[in-house]
Amino acid sequence: MPFHITVLDVIDIFIVALILFQLYRLIRGTAAFSIFLGIFFIYLSWLLVKALNMELISALLGQVMGVGVIALIIVFQQEVRRFLLVIGNRYISSGTTSLGKFFSTVKDEPGNTKEAEEIVRACESMSSKKIGALIVISRKSSLDIFSESGEILNARISAGLLETIFFKNTPLHDGAVLIVNGLILAARCPLPATDQVGLPPRFGMRHRAAIGMSEHTDALIIVVSEELGHITVVDAGEIRENLTTNELRNILLMEKIW
Repeated sequence: MPFHITVLDVIDIFIVALILFQLYRLIRGTAAFSIFLGIFFIYLSWLLVKALNMELISALLGQVMGVGVIALIIVFQQEVRRFLLVIGNRYISSGTTSLGKFFSTVKDEPGNTKEAEEIVRACESMSSKKIGALIVISRKSSLDIFSESGEILNARISAGLLETIFFKNTPLHDGAVLIVNGLILAARCPLPATDQVGLPPRFGMRHRAAIGMSEHTDALIIVVSEELGHITVVDAGEIRENLTTNELRNILLMEKIW
């Protein structure tokens, strides 16, 4: 029997490979990866017993696979949320594939240099003084739920204010600063920590909170390490460590998040 591969078959394989790759990126290093492997081996076992016509065990595994979709949604609810965020934020609302670019006649301009420069100045100063900081800059996802437990400020962004907030002896230094629509919305905000287990030991609670926030929202998160003074940016789970002030400035300007 001749075997034919059409263009649609190639596209089908490519899409499946892309989905599996993104799924692997989202669950690697977490407990969900081990769960996924377990489910995958159960599925392979089901295919094997079906091929061998082992009716009893095939029926039992078939019942398990019958409710597999619901079980997957329950077990992997955080990963499903992160996966949808990756699709919506990375492939639709950002970069060269942004839907707005197809319908907008206005040329994109760099971000507001004033707000970006104030943040860069603050991070540079805090980095040199080894003052820990956690700054969350919103994009499309709402940050209201994370601001409810913090102190609402609605203040203009300035390097001096950011340094004052994160100074060790101030009551607002513990937690994150949320920046929304070019304003400091709130300070001392608790963030959800990631459940990844394979992170480097040098990553403290601020880094874990930054990664966790990137898993729940499309926000851009800046971390200043209290131990080393390094500047780190976390975006959609991607971690860029030990950035220079110029690299941070370029990220803030090119992201067009103001």
